[in-house]
Amino acid sequence: MCFNPGYPCECLTSGNLCEPCKTTAKDRELEEAHLSNNINAADSARGVSEPEMDTSSAEVARDRGRNWGWMLSAIICLNILILGCAFVSGGTSENVKISILDLQSFIIFLLLLTSIWMVYFSIYNSRAENAAVFKDRHAGPIWLRGGLLLFGILSIIMDIFKIASYVGFLHCDSAIKVAFPVVQLVFVLVQTYFLWIHSRDCVQVQKNLSRCGLMLTLSTNLVLWMTEVTEESLHQTISPEFSPNLTKLSRRQLYINRAGYGDDQCKCSHTSCDIFKDAYYYLYPFNIEYSLFASAMTFVMWKNVGRAAPESNHHHHVRFSLKDVVIGPVLGLLLVVAGIATFIVYEIEMRSNFFDEESHDAAVMMHLVMNIVTVTMMSVCTIVGSAIFKVDHREHISEKNPTRSLDVGLLVGASLGQFIISYFSIVAMVATGAKGHLNRLNLSWGILMVIQLGLQNFFIIEGLHREPFHEVEPDTVVANPYVAESSKDGSKPEKGDLDQKPNPDIEARGHSGAAEHRHKLLWKRRVLREVCAFLLLGNVILWIMPAFGARPQFDHDTETEFYQFSMWAAIVNVGLPFGIFYRMHSVASLFEVYLNS
Repeated sequence: MCFNPGYPCECLTSGNLCEPCKTTAKDRELEEAHLSNNINAADSARGVSEPEMDTSSAEVARDRGRNWGWMLSAIICLNILILGCAFVSGGTSENVKISILDLQSFIIFLLLLTSIWMVYFSIYNSRAENAAVFKDRHAGPIWLRGGLLLFGILSIIMDIFKIASYVGFLHCDSAIKVAFPVVQLVFVLVQTYFLWIHSRDCVQVQKNLSRCGLMLTLSTNLVLWMTEVTEESLHQTISPEFSPNLTKLSRRQLYINRAGYGDDQCKCSHTSCDIFKDAYYYLYPFNIEYSLFASAMTFVMWKNVGRAAPESNHHHHVRFSLKDVVIGPVLGLLLVVAGIATFIVYEIEMRSNFFDEESHDAAVMMHLVMNIVTVTMMSVCTIVGSAIFKVDHREHISEKNPTRSLDVGLLVGASLGQFIISYFSIVAMVATGAKGHLNRLNLSWGILMVIQLGLQNFFIIEGLHREPFHEVEPDTVVANPYVAESSKDGSKPEKGDLDQKPNPDIEARGHSGAAEHRHKLLWKRRVLREVCAFLLLGNVILWIMPAFGARPQFDHDTETEFYQFSMWAAIVNVGLPFGIFYRMHSVASLFEVYLNS
């Protein structure tokens, strides 16, 4: 066929294409090939885009479902908390017609509903495949679950004492007061098992239901915490309605005498009621901490629902060891022993010598001096630890996880309670001129407490965000046999001779380098561990004293007279529970910093 009909050629007669026809044929082949490629490319692009569109639409639907679940669960938690606040605050006021029975009935309903959900969750996840494929290695460490177990056991003992005490009033009071500790005991057992088994799970099935159930569990624990904190505050503070001397009376005894069952007409049927009342009162702090531990672990589980936790290649297994750590634990134990001794003397004086003004002031002064010494030593120790972090070249953790964010948020948020009390106290002392030894000591304590809180927050946050220490192998020096010294006769040494003959200079340099490296690594680790051990024990004694009844804020009258009792009681009763929780949370965080060091 001739492709060039406009020009005369012999293509049709000879059968051979001339040059113009060859050129035209090549152009047409190239054009057809280009058109074919375009069609194939369009088809392939269409084939690739369709799965991508399907994937993106699936991700959008998944995000919508996740956001819907988060929003619904948050709304459930918020409504339960507000309703719980209404019951708790109304139950503490004598002018509001909400009785303790109404509050306990509401909490019993929450406890039963939450326990049923936790049982269902455990059974369903044990049978479902791929229910928790991913685990969050930062959530629920063994020491945190161990603390939850310990506080849970003590909470169960408290409930047993309550049951034994309340049974004596069944003949003249409601059975709800006996049912409440029974249901709470069952709830503690179920929840402790639930969190011990599932605290690290990143749930991948029934995500929205899991989010709502976890928020129900969180709000139930927070309502319990509010109830216990309010009850604990009533143990310590009463309005001075009588003569001024009665304000020195132990508030704990007044509360126990008047708040057991509301009036004196209902008498206990057995003689052990007062013993059980005193016993379960001293277990209240552990029950309060149990609720907070459970709330924190539940929140982390809620954040991990539907999360694909990455497997980090930089995870280092750390274990607890007190090797070569002596000074910090010894000084810390001495501080704890001294603090407990002074606290016992202080409590005895507050109970027995409330009409003796001189003994009362001496006991308050002893308690303030002990606190000043404690926070001063902790501040100096924290400065040393922070200086070590400045010369430490460990990298910061870049991986984001809910546990670390929650630790930092709780640490900073809980410290605000003690900050508020300290600053209000400082203002009262300065405004009144800080006259007298007690006022000057109280002012010094407030200032030092603010400094210690700021330094400790910085130290803990910095320690939590540092990579764990791990041994780094020093550089190994190896002799190159091909550049070794030749023998005197100029012959090349045999390979076997080189293997058998060690090089003392090289070995000496290798051992000295390793020893020097190990020494530089160990002194930083040792100092940090000494600091962490001392701070941990210091926070323990600062938790023990207020948790078990020390209230110098009310035993010293300057702030009460400056702010008036109602305002100062509100400040202390709101801020002090957060301050107590801050100390316990600092203990847990410092233990983790110790392990990473």
